[in-house]
Amino acid sequence: METVLIVIHLMIVVALAAVVLLQRSEGGALGIGGGGGGGFMTGRGQANALSRATAILGGLFFITSMSLTILANVSRAPTSVLDSVSPQVPQGAGQAPAGGSLLDQLQRQEQQKPEPPRP
Repeated sequence: METVLIVIHLMIVVALAAVVLLQRSEGGALGIGGGGGGGFMTGRGQANALSRATAILGGLFFITSMSLTILANVSRAPTSVLDSVSPQVPQGAGQAPAGGSLLDQLQRQEQQKPEPPRP
């Protein structure tokens, strides 16, 4: 099911890119439709058809993107961030941490670390 939806999504992406590139740009940068040499669609009809096609393809792109996201989340088992965290046992495993603020506890831990060897 996901593979079929991905293929449809990619076809929509390619069609959307082609339709956007076919539109007449205001600055004349990438648009192909600037000529006016008697094509099958000219002027206002072309602008309306391409604008409508862009809107439809954009909507389909949004729908397929959301569908792929939902399918990916349905097949995944629910997990919690807290399940992946393992509690760290301090060096004095049998001792309860002494009271004090968090800053005091961190300073004590820093003092207990062995110093790295100096060259």
